[in-house]
Amino acid sequence: MTIDSVFSFKHDTHTHDVFYRGHSDKQKYKLEPSLFRKDELGNYLYLEKEDILYRELIVSNSSDFLSDSYTLDRLVRMQHYSLPTRLLDITSNPLIALYFTCKSSEESNGEVIFFKIQKDEIKYYDSDTASCLANLAKLPKHEQNKINTGLEKHEFNEQPVIKRLVHFIREEKPFFEAQIEPNDLKKVICVKSKKSNERITSQSGAFLLFGIDAALNEQGTENIQIYRITIKKESKQKILAELDLLNINESSVFPYIENSAKYVAQKYKFKK
Repeated sequence: MTIDSVFSFKHDTHTHDVFYRGHSDKQKYKLEPSLFRKDELGNYLYLEKEDILYRELIVSNSSDFLSDSYTLDRLVRMQHYSLPTRLLDITSNPLIALYFTCKSSEESNGEVIFFKIQKDEIKYYDSDTASCLANLAKLPKHEQNKINTGLEKHEFNEQPVIKRLVHFIREEKPFFEAQIEPNDLKKVICVKSKKSNERITSQSGAFLLFGIDAALNEQGTENIQIYRITIKKESKQKILAELDLLNINESSVFPYIENSAKYVAQKYKFKK
């Protein structure tokens, strides 16, 4: 297995975009955001406190969020700082996905996952649908649980909890109309965010944004087609060496001086 394998996927570039994600252990990791992870007994580790996590990080690091216009911007930054969010990282660069597949779990087979998405289904940072889903993070879980998506659109938007959600959305979009489509809140959408920090830029980052208790079928959906290639554990070190020749390494993927220092030290460390 070489890096050529991730370029073998063909698609119509006029109608679809392809994104990638790397899992270092194909048996362990699922296509779910960190916010939705559970313990061995099936208890959510973070979901019940989503609104608290969101607000506490802003309280303790408020200056870091001053430039963020939208709740989505803040969630992206929080994801960058490893806070559990309803975002799942994907990338437009297959080599970045391959790097993450190979950089850890040396004793396990990994996989590169391909997401084929219609261009007209891809949202941007200022999308109204993205604002609806992102602002769910401000609602306590017991309020999220009150949302009835089975109602007709008008009745749905008359729910007190939806009016509260609209209030949060209008903090970033004052002219937002209270005409939310009920099914939109249950979606998984692909979002291209602002490249607001070096890590997103270097990793060619985009995200899958998950709605209320949304789950992405591991085999794909009508809107998000999924394909996989397995990376054998025996190939990982060889692939990492090939990626290094293309300047895909810890220093370039995580562009901070401490990571560059770690990379340089490891590269030139005396080896017997």
